[in-house]
Amino acid sequence: MNAGEMIQVVLPGKVEPEELQVRRGAVPSAGPGQVLVRMEATGVSFAEQQMRRGRYYDQPPFPFVPGYDMVGTVLAAGDGVGPGLVGTRVAALLKVGGWASHIALDAADVVPVPDGIGAAQAETMVINGITAWQMLHRKARVRAGQTVLVHGANGGVGSVLVQLAQAAGAKVIGTASARHHAALRERGVSPIDYRTDDIPARVREMAPRGVDAVFDHVGGRGIVDSWRLLAPGGTLVSYGSASTRDDEGSKQWPVLKLLGRVWLWNALPNRRRAYFFNVWAGRALNRSRFRARLRADLTEVFAALDRGEITAQIAAELPLSRVAEAMRLAESGTVAGKIVLRA
Repeated sequence: MNAGEMIQVVLPGKVEPEELQVRRGAVPSAGPGQVLVRMEATGVSFAEQQMRRGRYYDQPPFPFVPGYDMVGTVLAAGDGVGPGLVGTRVAALLKVGGWASHIALDAADVVPVPDGIGAAQAETMVINGITAWQMLHRKARVRAGQTVLVHGANGGVGSVLVQLAQAAGAKVIGTASARHHAALRERGVSPIDYRTDDIPARVREMAPRGVDAVFDHVGGRGIVDSWRLLAPGGTLVSYGSASTRDDEGSKQWPVLKLLGRVWLWNALPNRRRAYFFNVWAGRALNRSRFRARLRADLTEVFAALDRGEITAQIAAELPLSRVAEAMRLAESGTVAGKIVLRA
């Protein structure tokens, strides 16, 4: 790649992974209040899997550059930005735009990565770490001695949730396919096979009074079981509708249905709570507060990574030019951890 050349991956429409387009162009400049970042690591998250099907509930119109988050080094600072950031490794939560070798970002949106944490390691913790941290500590407020149920305990968010919950002193029950059970047991997780086991019955065996929190990315009909498994005072945090990834029809409907259920459950006279977690909540109302909270929480996640309380699970590292292969691997359901893309 030439010094003045940028590579981007463009999603042109509802296409197969092999139809993603790799484009080359001029490296952007950092505008006022911005920094120019050379991407070192980005990744394939569940959001991109939904986006290529046109199923992510607020994705931009095609064509666009996907990439929910990224980690890289600041090459230049625009007017109004102190020069101290230049040469610093930073992370950013983007929603779209990360699948590019260079990107101009508002300086207020980047979070410094501590020395000693590699780019690929840090990348596994941006959207996954922020999501797990905020659901665990800001929504469910999990404490030592509690029991939690994590659906998809081997997944990107799930694996971070498991470790953060254990660091907080909680006991963890986790659903996953059988191939991941040995690794989960090694981590001290009580595994349940979501394909073959009766999940509610197995959870009741392990937690007869119910669990203190459920983290559910699946949605669909199973969300009702998640609610019923809560102990008095328990919290359900729903953060997706993976069960509808391959459905046709409205992409908003599964989310609206979940929101409706959450509203109804919270209106009932009981001692349980439900949330539909959206990492972008509050951004439109108060961007400075949103940025401060994100910076504080991602800094906490990086500190936990630095202390060894959580580990970066990298399933594979591939160059940006092999994005189709990376997408296929992420969608296969056969890997544990994050698929990382390098520039």
